[in-house]
Amino acid sequence: MKRSLRETAQQWLAEGRRAVIVEVLAAQGSVPREAGTRMLVHEHGVEGTIGGGHLEWKAVAAARVLLGQAQGAPLQEHFPLGPALGQCCGGAVTLQYSVLSASTLAPWCETAARFVLQLYGAGHVGRAIVRALAPLQVQVDWMDEREEEFALLPRERLEPCAAHIRRLCVDTVEAEVRQAVAGSFYLVLTHQHDLDMRITEAILQRGDFGYLGLIGSRTKRQRFVHRFEQRGIAADLLQRLVCPIGVSGISGKEPEVLAAAVVAQLLQASSAG
Repeated sequence: MKRSLRETAQQWLAEGRRAVIVEVLAAQGSVPREAGTRMLVHEHGVEGTIGGGHLEWKAVAAARVLLGQAQGAPLQEHFPLGPALGQCCGGAVTLQYSVLSASTLAPWCETAARFVLQLYGAGHVGRAIVRALAPLQVQVDWMDEREEEFALLPRERLEPCAAHIRRLCVDTVEAEVRQAVAGSFYLVLTHQHDLDMRITEAILQRGDFGYLGLIGSRTKRQRFVHRFEQRGIAADLLQRLVCPIGVSGISGKEPEVLAAAVVAQLLQASSAG
C-alpha cells in the first residue's frame, strides 16, 4: 500500500526500525524543496526526498553518521547551495537531523491536502487517475455503485488504496455530492450518461465547487449545458464546467495518458486557488 511519508515513519517506529528524519528547517532563495520538506534515512535506503543532487547525498551521509551513534542528539547544518555544494540553485537551506522517535515524530503534522476530490467512476480511467493520485498529498472519496469495479482484476492490478483515498460503494452516488466540503473538486466519469447528468447537476446546484470536470467530448458538453440551461442553472456556473477534461495539447486516449493530463489539470486548479 502506498503510504504517506509520515505513515511510513509511524510504521518504522512501531517496528523498532532505526532511522533519521532529515527536515528542511529553513530555506532562502532558489532551493530544490521548501521548508518543512522531510525524508527518512535508514541504514540501507531512503524514503522521500529533499531535492536530490549533492545536497541530498551530503544529507544522507550525515544522517547515517547520526544513526551510528548510540544516542544521537538532533543536529543542524547550513548549506549555501552554490558556494558549498556547487549546485546551480542560488539559495541556502538549513537541515535538521533527528533520530526517529515518538518525540521527534509528534510535532510532524501531515501537510494539508492540495485539494479534496470526489471522484465518480471506477472504470479504466477512474482507476488510472487513482493510481496517479496515490503518491500525492490529496484527499479523495472515490465512488461507484458497482462493487465489482473496485475488485483487483488479473490484468489490471490496482494497488490497495493509500490512506488518503477512500473507496465508497453506494447505491445513489449523486447523493454523496451534498457530503462534500465547500470548495471541493469533482470528477464525473461514470459508465452512464444519465448518471453523469444527475451527478453534474447536483454539483452545479451546490455552486461552491473549486473544480468540476466531466469526462466526454465537446458535443457531450454542449448537450449537457443545453439541458442544464433548461433547468435554470446559471450561465456563470456552466462556464466553469470542464469538458473535455485534462490539460490541452496532449495526444492519446489511453487511460494512463488521460489520467496524467487530468491530474496535471487538477494541480493547476489547486495552485491557482
